[in-house]
Amino acid sequence: MQIANPIYDVVFKYLMEDSKIAKLLISSIIKQEIEILEFSPKEFVTNVDYKSKKNLSKNNKNKKNIPTSFTVYRLDFTAKIRTSEGDKVVIIEIQKAKFATDILRFRKYLGEQYSNKKNVYYIERNGKSEKRAFEIISIYFLGHELENIHGVPVIKSEKKYIDLSNGKEIKQKEYFIDSLNHESYTILIPELKEKRRNELEKLLSIFDQSNITENDHILNVNEKDFPEKYQSLIRRLQKAATVPEIRKNMDAEDEIIDAIAELERQNEQEIAIRDKIIEDKQKTIEDKQKTIEDKQKLLESKDKLIKELEKKLSKKK
Repeated sequence: MQIANPIYDVVFKYLMEDSKIAKLLISSIIKQEIEILEFSPKEFVTNVDYKSKKNLSKNNKNKKNIPTSFTVYRLDFTAKIRTSEGDKVVIIEIQKAKFATDILRFRKYLGEQYSNKKNVYYIERNGKSEKRAFEIISIYFLGHELENIHGVPVIKSEKKYIDLSNGKEIKQKEYFIDSLNHESYTILIPELKEKRRNELEKLLSIFDQSNITENDHILNVNEKDFPEKYQSLIRRLQKAATVPEIRKNMDAEDEIIDAIAELERQNEQEIAIRDKIIEDKQKTIEDKQKTIEDKQKLLESKDKLIKELEKKLSKKK
């Protein structure tokens, strides 16, 4: 069956707008039951300076139609999660990246979550209401490979307390430590190819880009490959593939991503040219310095020779 490609922002947003599906996807990743999920997508419009589109390739026939701004979807979830230690209130952020440079955006947004005064809840303690900060769980869907880790589709970075005197893990949990640290999950989309070793990898195979058809917007999957509990998710992506507005927005996203990629390539070229100019200038300076040093040595040799000749002449007299 054919489904809309969830790596596209508009499709991913459409998928997660269904709270049941959002809870299913998130709970499958973090391995914790989600009791309550409040969905609050935030859309940020980021302006892109194309310098009157002069930076775009001359071969880009559609450059007149490329917008000067694009929308980045940052999907936030406030969730009450039931764990073995009791109920917790956490912030879950899901972001998608197609460029390695997006790490700066991730860091900035994560900082905003930590400093947001609204990310608090209250507990009753000693007859008083006490304000506490949400814990944060971050989930990143990356469209590129990592530099050093390969062959691993899903990576968990977790919080651990270590007694440095003996290296042993401390099992007791502390609000102070947990509120200043967070666990994260990194899903590497390129590593999902043909990885179906467990239920989670079967679920995440909806992002597997090796299933792309002739149209990048559409993936071809076998519905029987997915456990019954994930069928609703597959059907929603199937529905997304038929919505004209979603298809239109995927076309727009392609143009934007191509434009950004072109700008990045040109920036890399400009940096390479600048570095080459600096290198050439540095080499010229070094060559001139060497020439000066050689001339200095030559002058010193001449002076030494003149002094030796003068000394010999004085002896003859």
